Amino acid sequence: MKKSSKTPFMAAPDYGHSLAGFTVNVLSADLARALVFQRDVLQAMVLHEDDDLLVLRGYGSNWMVHADHSYDKHPLLADTRDQPRRGAGVELRLHGCDPDGAAERARQHGFSVLDGPRDQPGHGLREAHIVDDDGYVWVPDVPV
Repeated sequence: MKKSSKTPFMAAPDYGHSLAGFTVNVLSADLARALVFQRDVLQAMVLHEDDDLLVLRGYGSNWMVHADHSYDKHPLLADTRDQPRRGAGVELRLHGCDPDGAAERARQHGFSVLDGPRDQPGHGLREAHIVDDDGYVWVPDVPV
C-alpha cells in the first residue's frame, strides 16, 4: 500500500525506461534507517526519497530500496518475512566505493562490519563486507 504523497522525481514508467544493464531492488523494514545506510555509509546519491521508496545512484549503477508496505500485494514480501536474514548468500557490490571509509562510517552509524576492510589479492580488490539493518551484505571495493 502506497503511503507517500510526494511527487516522484520522475514518472515511474519514464524511470523504468531509463534503466539499462543490471539493477537491484531490495526491501526494507525501516526505510528511514535504510536511507542513513545508503546516503551516509555508502555515499549513494539519493535521486528520490519518500515513505515508500528510495531511488539511488552511485558508482555507475542505479538501485532502489522499497519499504515493505509497498510490496504488500507481492509474493516476495511473504517469502522475505519467513527468512531469518534477507539476502542471505548475496553480495551487493559497489565497485569504486572506498571500503575503508564505508566501514568506518558503518561503525559510526551502528551498522555491522562482517569482514574487512582487507586486500583480496585473488580479486585484486580491497573490500569490506557491511551488513545493513535488513541483513543485506554490501561490499564496497576498490582496486588494490
